[in-house]
Amino acid sequence: MLLAIGMFVFEIPNVLFDQLKRRRSWRHPTSERVGARSASQFAGVGDDNLTLTGVLAPGVIGRKDALEDLAAMADLGRSWPVVDGDGFVYGAYVILDLDETKREILDNGQARLIDFTINLQRVDDDEGDTSATGSEVRA
Repeated sequence: MLLAIGMFVFEIPNVLFDQLKRRRSWRHPTSERVGARSASQFAGVGDDNLTLTGVLAPGVIGRKDALEDLAAMADLGRSWPVVDGDGFVYGAYVILDLDETKREILDNGQARLIDFTINLQRVDDDEGDTSATGSEVRA
């Protein structure tokens, strides 16, 4: 297992990604001051976004309907826990968007390769966890 979003698992029979990008931010609003630099105050954690990119090769690596399963999860509009293969818990995320590019189209219209990008955004989970970092699952 590379990563799981809810019960959807990124693995060879399902679908793989080849890059995971995480972008986190922290809020520092400023107030203008005369004759001095703007005053800044730390206001807490900001956005925490994950971007997964990969290539699906139906029948070789992954299922052709795996991306549809992710789209169905996004259609529900709910948050999903994200955990990687090392047991690192990123937190609860919503699926913002899913991009697909079909390549090497066969004469029957099927694509041999599908490039995809999935963007996720961290949200507060039901227990009110607003921490900016994930945690390690320990046995």
